[in-house]
Amino acid sequence: MASENLIIKVMIERPESLTAIPLEALSCVRHAFFTRRGGFSEGAYTSLNCGLGSDDNPEAVRANRAAAAMTFDLPADALTTIHQIHSSDVLRVDKSCRSGPGTPKADAMVTDCRGIVLGILTADCAPVLFADADAGVIGAAHAGWKGALNGILEATVRTMLELGAQPDRIAAAVGPCIHQVSYEVRDDFRDRFVTADADYAAFFAMGKRAGHCFFDLPGFSRTRLERLGIGSVTVIDADTCADEERFFSYRRGTLAGAADYGRGLSAIALKR
Repeated sequence: MASENLIIKVMIERPESLTAIPLEALSCVRHAFFTRRGGFSEGAYTSLNCGLGSDDNPEAVRANRAAAAMTFDLPADALTTIHQIHSSDVLRVDKSCRSGPGTPKADAMVTDCRGIVLGILTADCAPVLFADADAGVIGAAHAGWKGALNGILEATVRTMLELGAQPDRIAAAVGPCIHQVSYEVRDDFRDRFVTADADYAAFFAMGKRAGHCFFDLPGFSRTRLERLGIGSVTVIDADTCADEERFFSYRRGTLAGAADYGRGLSAIALKR
């Protein structure tokens, strides 16, 4: 596809997204949990693949990211993403941060700057968006099982507090991710959680196969957030692995023998 045609399509089309009511109610915040619909990628990446690290056509990925940024009435370069590594590292973002070569490695971002869109890329892991409207502080985190267990959500909230947020004013939303019915793991996976806290056994159910169990990632993420005493926690009822029409999924692709997979975008910004 010619770049001119992509630009025209970006101008007239808005990609599909889901929202969380507590964040939607905040007049100074705009957010979106984008589905895979409404973009320009083709084949396995159809259609709103926003992952710069995928093997998709880079021109299509750039157009997808531009379309997502336009949802916030901001230019393409306002969208900031990070090199996610399943850590508990948080990046404080200002207007000097931009995605591209040399992108910082971290798994969450926090800002109090307007005109910046914080974007998290996922394909089964949980994207979590945060906002304290009174303080004018927002955050976005990538919570896979490892990051959630090792404290990425707590680290994100701590960084927000450093910028003036208060726990009881923070609204958080856990976006589309793999749900328990789709997430069968080995028993030794569960052991890591129970060793950390015996109460975490509640997030596992008996598996279909011997030596396996099902893990509740969104439920685990919600509980970790609720333990922080934040104002509200919402979970979007959408299973990325089970819903091929709307979401990319690493697990679904792996089970099907796919060589690569698309990345969905979840994003938040302070209104200008």
